[in-house]
Amino acid sequence: PGSYMIRDFARNITSIEAFDDNGAMPLVKRDKQTWCGETPKGGLRVVYRVYAYDLSVRSAYLDTFRAFFNGTSLFFRISGLEEAPWQLVISRPQFVDAARWQLATSMPQLDVDAEGFGVYAGVGYDALTDFPVEISAFEEFTFDVRGIDHRFVLSEAGPVDMGRLSRDLAPICREHASLFGDLPVDRYVFLTLATADGYGGLEHRDSTSLICQREDLPRPGLGRPDKGYRRFLGLCSHEYFHLWNVKRIRPERLAGAQLDVEVHTELLWAFEGITSYYDELALSRCGILRPEEYLGMLAESVTRVLRSPGRGRQSIAESSFDAWTRFYKQDENAPNAIVSYYTKGACVALGLDVTMRQRTRDTLCLDDLMRHLWQRFGSVDVGVRERGIEHELSELTGTVFDDFFASYVYGVEELPFGDWFAAMGIGFRLRAARDSDDLGGYEEQPTSNGPMPSLGANHVGEDGGLRLTQVITGGAAQAAGLSPGDVLVAIESERVNSANLKRLLLRASDEVEVHYFRRGRLYATTVQIVDAPQDTCELWLLPDDTLAAPLLARRRAWLASSQRIESGYSA
Repeated sequence: PGSYMIRDFARNITSIEAFDDNGAMPLVKRDKQTWCGETPKGGLRVVYRVYAYDLSVRSAYLDTFRAFFNGTSLFFRISGLEEAPWQLVISRPQFVDAARWQLATSMPQLDVDAEGFGVYAGVGYDALTDFPVEISAFEEFTFDVRGIDHRFVLSEAGPVDMGRLSRDLAPICREHASLFGDLPVDRYVFLTLATADGYGGLEHRDSTSLICQREDLPRPGLGRPDKGYRRFLGLCSHEYFHLWNVKRIRPERLAGAQLDVEVHTELLWAFEGITSYYDELALSRCGILRPEEYLGMLAESVTRVLRSPGRGRQSIAESSFDAWTRFYKQDENAPNAIVSYYTKGACVALGLDVTMRQRTRDTLCLDDLMRHLWQRFGSVDVGVRERGIEHELSELTGTVFDDFFASYVYGVEELPFGDWFAAMGIGFRLRAARDSDDLGGYEEQPTSNGPMPSLGANHVGEDGGLRLTQVITGGAAQAAGLSPGDVLVAIESERVNSANLKRLLLRASDEVEVHYFRRGRLYATTVQIVDAPQDTCELWLLPDDTLAAPLLARRRAWLASSQRIESGYSA
């Protein structure tokens, strides 16, 4: 659940045996993930081994330093017993390095020791598979949100300012709880693994599993949140928001869905995109980030959308529906063919927030829609129907938004970023990228780069040159006949690499000769130099004294903390 691809976890089963009261019982494998046997008159015991070495948030992992699992990767679903009560016994591994291990999970406890090992219990297969488990010599801290204990567990991180992390994470969680006005759990656990280069999260009903880069965590002495730490806090914020939006407010089609078949919905843009909108906005609302820092992150999201040529081919509703086979199975042509329902979905959520404020004369906004969806669906465990979001929006506001949804959710019209930001008192401009790492950001004064050449391809450095990873439709590389996988070795007879590509292109006039390898053979082609597109976003706060009073009030309301509003304070 929460990961929209059939992952075939049964392939990791390396052995399986069954026993009844009389001894060994034969099993017959019916398909790639199903074993059958005669129903025993007495008890049944199934013994099986699972290969567990997937260092992600989705599967299972075991080595001499750590163990982790999601129930979907280990536990069989027993036909006819899907709603039966269960007990799970987790014992400490019997090797020396495990002596200091502890166990963390939000699974209901029945009889466990001080380190968390023992007996857990629950009802139904869905519950059994919705409690990830972390076992290692982890660090941890706890904090309180609305009287509910929250536990943060961190494995393999090295030196980290845990006090800083606790002080920053708690207000983020309180911000989300205040927005919805409810916190429907009796405990919550963050399970976090720090690695050299990992990133990602997976939501669960009462917990989340996270993976992050060690350098993204706050080190002792850190001042303002740096880019990596902002990214990590955004990840925590995103997965925590899913506590409401996905795990309880959810598409009707995904409610109680079988895990061995694809279940298609057009609504992922709302559940992942709206969550992606709020994950960073909450960092500003609760005071962790300054508005300028938040706008810098928002500008980068806009840039990512504008650099996705697939936005003109695939709507976010289509992206949601096809997530199983396209978004989760991307190839080298993905930028040209698809768009992210996360990133563009977040930008559409921004636009919907702005449009709601405009059409209701600032009496309602996206916060109100989310509270409405929580009360109507999430709090009473009812799924949202396809096209249900716009129906509920019209009912809430007393007006229709058919044009908005037709253009930006089900259609592929360009998002009117300039109009949306102007309506919030935010300055907006586009320019060409300075280099491949330039995603824009917060910038009050315009910057002039001069003409910037574009190859029209994404690339990575490789011994002896640059390997093209993606060729953009309509770009210079495609026009010259270059393809993904080609290794560029020289431009105008000079060896090319990541460091000098920009200089070599700037030095050229209208065209350059490019030598490249394809499948081990050397070729040459001529590339026509074109200017880089104006696809890099800069945002800034327009001065208060230049804004009309209603517009200034709207911007302040947008950035105001839900905690202040809930307590009766109006920004």
